Amino acid sequence: MARQEIAVIADPHFHDVTYRPGGGGGTAFRSLANTVESTRVFNESFQALPALLDDIVRRGIEIVIVVGDLSDDGQRSTMTRACALLERYNSAHGLRFFATPGNHDLYAMHGRHQSKFFLDGDGTQTLVTSDPAVAAACAGDCILTDEIYCGGYPQSLGLMASFGFFKRPEFLHWECPFGQDDSLSARQFEIRSQDGSVVTPMTDASYLVEPVEGLWVLSIDANVFEPRNGATDLTAEKSYFDSTDAGWNSMLRNKRFILDWMADVARRAREQNKRLLAFSHYPMLDTLNGTAPAEAELLTKTGFSRRTPSAGVARAAAATAIGVHFSGHLHLNDTAVAKVGDDIIVNIAVPSTVSFPPAYKIVSFEDASLNVETVLVDTVPGFDATFDAYAGEVAHDGRAFGDVLAARDHMDFLDKVLRQTVLSRYVPREWPKDMAALVPKLHESDLVRLAGEAPVPAAEFRQASGNKRNGDLSFLDIVVDWYRLRHGRSLAFHLIGAKRLQKYRDLADLFAAAAWPEGSAQSWLMTFFSVMTAYMDAQPSDRFSVDLTRGEITGALPGRTVLRQTGTA
Repeated sequence: MARQEIAVIADPHFHDVTYRPGGGGGTAFRSLANTVESTRVFNESFQALPALLDDIVRRGIEIVIVVGDLSDDGQRSTMTRACALLERYNSAHGLRFFATPGNHDLYAMHGRHQSKFFLDGDGTQTLVTSDPAVAAACAGDCILTDEIYCGGYPQSLGLMASFGFFKRPEFLHWECPFGQDDSLSARQFEIRSQDGSVVTPMTDASYLVEPVEGLWVLSIDANVFEPRNGATDLTAEKSYFDSTDAGWNSMLRNKRFILDWMADVARRAREQNKRLLAFSHYPMLDTLNGTAPAEAELLTKTGFSRRTPSAGVARAAAATAIGVHFSGHLHLNDTAVAKVGDDIIVNIAVPSTVSFPPAYKIVSFEDASLNVETVLVDTVPGFDATFDAYAGEVAHDGRAFGDVLAARDHMDFLDKVLRQTVLSRYVPREWPKDMAALVPKLHESDLVRLAGEAPVPAAEFRQASGNKRNGDLSFLDIVVDWYRLRHGRSLAFHLIGAKRLQKYRDLADLFAAAAWPEGSAQSWLMTFFSVMTAYMDAQPSDRFSVDLTRGEITGALPGRTVLRQTGTA
């Protein structure tokens, strides 16, 4: 196979802001308040996905892998528009898309209701729902429409049909775990509740396709919709465990046959000298650089730690011999490696364009290696198209959002939103209350002093009196940088700067120099800064090469010294 670049994108979460609920005159803008309390932005996805695809077109790349969550929440109106956008790029520019479904693209066999608040022109909001029960409860003060209903497998795969899920004449090879019949009726398995009392058929959307000679694209459907014990109405959302937190941990129990098929595909790829590119929506390895146990101690049960694959998943993934796996879902940039005996698995987590940092991956095979480059999607024309609506919301509600509306570009906007999300979501929801209370009060100098004092519970620590020193970082600034590194790894380095990164290493050394009793503020901060340095010292995740034989990661590709960005060569 000739050297060919492949784009891998994850979690576009496309939201159609041109949609008019129920055909009326309202807007489909989500509020800024909803945005900063979420893990992604909403309205800006409408401009970000075309900007991303334009960049891929400029680079002359033809094959595009979509690692799940193409849509906002699987709403029929939005999914239809998102698929039409991709099909337009296929017709106009020859892009060929191969996707896997994410947890936001579909729900089990029958789908589920959605309810969303959309901004009105005066800064108020209108509830739009597909659920008659919700509509009845709001006594007519809302819009009821099935246009925002999230479909199940049959409906959503029907809309995404041209993205590899079904055979096409131009494919050199196509198969699924059940054979070569691409009908959905032939691609079902029985899934059971944990106590075995409920058994129901479920679709699996995995497939293998050879789009060009020598390249096998393996799309793995890692969604698991496990019925709850005693569920009676299997058309109802509440009858299933949501796949959001299930991922590969649940795959081991409920869809083991997929791993067997993956191993068979990998074996045949080696025998036939095919390049294998495998992906699913969910990570197969710990994407927190081995810090998931520490994070579980540091914070309350977070979405990241709940979704961390077990060691059993790593063993099973390595045993399939697929070598490298691309994932999305967590909206972060990471490279993880697991070696189990002679078996190796590398998980490359692809960022989203609607979370910090906005980026995608460019992949190419070369001899016995896989080369990966990361492209920052920092320039998005019209990124501020919703700012007037946000200003109306601010004027109506009186809530301040820092300097979010002064953002210079898409990257700056997402970075400023992250700061507000730290204040609105992460710290109040995930941090111990005593430590959360210190975030707006302390500065770097307070932390240095604390590292040299006797152990003290966080609730009893008092800020030093007097003015802060020049260059004295606020604890909030440090916390924001912690989340920047958590989500972006080395992609956050240029925003933080070398001097601040060194300050964090120095603080980590200060707190690590003593044995702090459990429950003290110093013990908590020691873990906090040790995790932070682990993020800084993570495997290369911007420009790197994977040795497909040994699983070794080498940073900085030969001949590449500058991270590529949108609009640049």
